[in-house]
Amino acid sequence: MTEETAKELLEQLKRGQIREIYVKKEDFPVFRQVLVQREDFGNFRGIAQKGGGVIFHYLPKT
Repeated sequence: MTEETAKELLEQLKRGQIREIYVKKEDFPVFRQVLVQREDFGNFRGIAQKGGGVIFHYLPKT
């Protein structure tokens, strides 16, 4: 996964165009680097999966 792909996926998730993002174990370092730079970092929830992958959802603040 490239940084550009990660940015694109995070924006789609935030806008509700997709429901979740599955990030493979090997893609996680690049994805995380992009994620933690976002102002809305706290709105993303990651759920670890067996095997090292992570599923991310966007939770808007109420």
